[in-house]
Amino acid sequence: MSARFEELDWRRTPIGEISLRRRREPTLGIDVYEIKLDDDFLMSSLFTVAEIALARLGLAELPGTDLDVVVGGLGLGYTAQAVLENPEVRSLAVVETLGEVIEWHERKLLPVGARLTSDPRCRLVHGDFFAMVDTPSGFDPEAPGRRFHAILLDVDHSPRHVLHPSHAAFYNAAGLRRLAAHLHQDGVFALWSNDPPDEDFQAVLAEVFATSEAHVVGFHNPLQGRESTNTVYVAK
Repeated sequence: MSARFEELDWRRTPIGEISLRRRREPTLGIDVYEIKLDDDFLMSSLFTVAEIALARLGLAELPGTDLDVVVGGLGLGYTAQAVLENPEVRSLAVVETLGEVIEWHERKLLPVGARLTSDPRCRLVHGDFFAMVDTPSGFDPEAPGRRFHAILLDVDHSPRHVLHPSHAAFYNAAGLRRLAAHLHQDGVFALWSNDPPDEDFQAVLAEVFATSEAHVVGFHNPLQGRESTNTVYVAK
C-alpha cells in the first residue's frame, strides 16, 4: 500500500506553481493522482471518463484509417491513451506547454506515462498549443504546415473559464478558423469543457464548422456521492 499522501514533484513555472501529488483514497482503496496549479485543481485521476470520451467521440466522426491526431494538453494522459487505443490512429502529437508535465510522464511518475512514451506513434511536443494555432507551421516542428484529421483540446476549464487571459481569443470565430486551417477537409475538432453546454459557444462553432454537437458526459462522483457531468463539443 502506498503512503496516504505524497507530493511527487513541485515546480515554479511561468504560469504559477505546479505540483503533482499522489494520495490514497481509503473509501475506494485506490491511489489518486492530482495536478494543481497554485491553489487550483487542474485534474484528478478520479475523474477521467470525460477525458476518455473526448478522444472516443472525436475519433468516432472519422471514417478510414491512418489517422493523424493532435491532443492539446497532456495532463494525466488519459485522452492521449484513449487515442492510442484506436487502431486506426497512425500518429499522435500531444502538445503540452509545461515541460515539467512531459517530464513527469517520461520519468514514469504517472500511471499512463510508460504507455505514452513507449508507443512509437506518440510524440510529446513541448509547446504552446494556442501559439501554434496562430502560426502556419502548426503543431509538428518536424513537419511545418502539416495537417491533421483530428485536433482534441483539453486545456482550459471551459471556453468561458480559461487558465490564462491570452487563451480567450481562441474561442471566437477567428480563433477557430485559424485552428480549422490545420485540419484536413472533413477533419474534426473536439473540446472538453467542465461547464454545461454553452449556447453562445455552440453558435460560434456553427459559424466555422459544417456540423457541431455538444455531448453531455455523465459520470459518478464518489466524493460527492452523485452524478456529475462534463461537456464534449465535436465539430466537423
